Amino acid sequence: MISSVRGPVLAVTLTGAVVEVGGIGLHLACTPGTLAGLRTGQEATLAASLVVREDSLTLFGFASDDERDCFELAQTASGVGPKVAQAMLAVLGPDELRRAIAAEDTKRLTAVPGIGQKGAQRIILELKDRIGPPVGAATTTPAGPAAGSADAWRGQVHQGLVGLGWSAKEADRAVETVADQAGPVPDVGALLRAALRALSKA
Repeated sequence: MISSVRGPVLAVTLTGAVVEVGGIGLHLACTPGTLAGLRTGQEATLAASLVVREDSLTLFGFASDDERDCFELAQTASGVGPKVAQAMLAVLGPDELRRAIAAEDTKRLTAVPGIGQKGAQRIILELKDRIGPPVGAATTTPAGPAAGSADAWRGQVHQGLVGLGWSAKEADRAVETVADQAGPVPDVGALLRAALRALSKA
């Protein structure tokens, strides 16, 4: 089992990153919030989870052990595969996911692409007694909140939304909706979650 990877970042794409480990470039599928903290050429440490299927081996990367643990726990719920589990963390983050499940908030869960009303109820039923309370610490990317110009965060959030399945037009609209929340040092992960919330209400 691969639990973490560390090494220089060789590439960052819309849906993942390539990290060099022992001379081998490992591709990790990551949430947009995690990707926002990675920079090509800089060293990164990511928590990891290897998902084994009959026809594939997929390595998922996370900004923290807590994210990885939530990702793995979410998949123990009926009907939740790795893509939906990853989307849950992209939209909600670990603590907000815990709060939504504890409060039996199906509306928050159905904001995640791929989760309907029945699926949300099933997730609550199966995970409520196992996911635990919020840990209280804000989740950060490996490099902390992503700093950059307005143009930089706009592009990252837009790419993240498109990577999660939204159209370019919907992504443009969501970016404009959250623009006033950017502040002087934009936190791309927080802005992405705000954009996803805006899209779920549309």
